[in-house]
Amino acid sequence: MRAMQVTAYDQPLTLQTLEMPMPAAGEVLVKVETCGLNFGDTLLIKGTYQEKPALPFTLGMELSGVITALGEDVDGLAVGQRIAAYSGFNGLAEYAAVPADICVAIPDAMDAVDAAAFLIAYGTSHVALDYKARLQTGERLLVLGASGGVGLTAVELGKLMGAEVIACARGQAKLDICRAAGADHLIDSDVDDIREIVKSLGGADVVYDPIGGDQFKAAMRACNPEARLLPLGFASGEVPQIPANILLVKNLNVLGLFWGGYKKFKPKVLTDSFKVLIDWYVAGKLIPHVSHVMPLDQANAALDLLRTRKATGKVVVRVSD
Repeated sequence: MRAMQVTAYDQPLTLQTLEMPMPAAGEVLVKVETCGLNFGDTLLIKGTYQEKPALPFTLGMELSGVITALGEDVDGLAVGQRIAAYSGFNGLAEYAAVPADICVAIPDAMDAVDAAAFLIAYGTSHVALDYKARLQTGERLLVLGASGGVGLTAVELGKLMGAEVIACARGQAKLDICRAAGADHLIDSDVDDIREIVKSLGGADVVYDPIGGDQFKAAMRACNPEARLLPLGFASGEVPQIPANILLVKNLNVLGLFWGGYKKFKPKVLTDSFKVLIDWYVAGKLIPHVSHVMPLDQANAALDLLRTRKATGKVVVRVSD
């Protein structure tokens, strides 16, 4: 089978021919149709992600496809069933052996591209806003990096959950996409003063931040008392150092979220979230935004779209038909 692998850190992926895996006990073998790319994939290539697998390894955190074989002790899944999975790795390969307990059945209404774009982006935002921040109807939500893979889902979900949504992104074209996703107010991070605009709108009750750096600092200073700040990543390259005196004086709450970590220590958080999200998708309440779909041999070009921030929403690689 073909697979795009990391063979050396900070180098382009290489297309390899590998033996097809066999599912171990508790696993299923999936013929991969599509793989959703994430900013975390670019960190795995550099060797700076929270996890650091041994070289070489196959990239691709989330996949969708069809089950072709079952390992021992697998219940509730069947050969021929369509699934999506947050696998962590191995999505950019024609076949992947994945644990059965991380597979999510795909409804007939969801095509393979939407399925590969769904779990991490919507899952991260839903767990962040609902489980962690307890976002309430009528609260004011500030989303940084709002046109990106996770940011755009935070805009969409925040609006669906009844919040007043402020979207912060770079340039008018990306802000137009945020407005289409439900944003009530727009901030151009290239030219606008985030702190002053958010304060003029009444301050933020919840801050969703995959960016870090100066944007986090500005957002923190525009928070209302008892606001909740969600640092989810540091796409700016700068991990903000949070001054405890500001947290104290304004009674702020900083709620860290490594969404993938719940797979290991509290998976019910993820499975409960997926059930809600898939129900919303089937009801037509969620519409994944995929800006690019590219073939497996162009995975390096697809990753460059994330690095250069030329993509909006998700980038999906079509692995096989």
